[in-house]
Amino acid sequence: MTTDFRPETTTGLRPEQATLHEGTVAERWARAQLFFDSKAYADAARILAELVEEVPEQVGPRLLLARSYYHSAQLRRAEEQLRAVIERDPVEHYAHLVLGRVLERQGRHAEAVPYLRLAAAFDGAFPES
Repeated sequence: MTTDFRPETTTGLRPEQATLHEGTVAERWARAQLFFDSKAYADAARILAELVEEVPEQVGPRLLLARSYYHSAQLRRAEEQLRAVIERDPVEHYAHLVLGRVLERQGRHAEAVPYLRLAAAFDGAFPES
């Protein structure tokens, strides 16, 4: 009797993807940070998207997911994640800054201004009007 063993039947992933998505939440978080730090933003985003689904209350993975989307020019996705971060943590100054930058890159300069001003105020820098 032959056994039809296919890794994707046990994990739902192809073999080359399996290592990205295996491990505890902490291990995958560390792996995503390594991918991000090495500028493999798309790989980081794949891991982080799953983490955000598993632990939606955690701001850290969601913020890094937004940054991964930003750096890989997935601006609508970045905007969506950043708005969720700000909803959960209104004083997360970096989320305001990145959201302002996302809106600027989309040509939505007027919408970006309040977020950039808030980020500067949270950081202690008060830009001139």
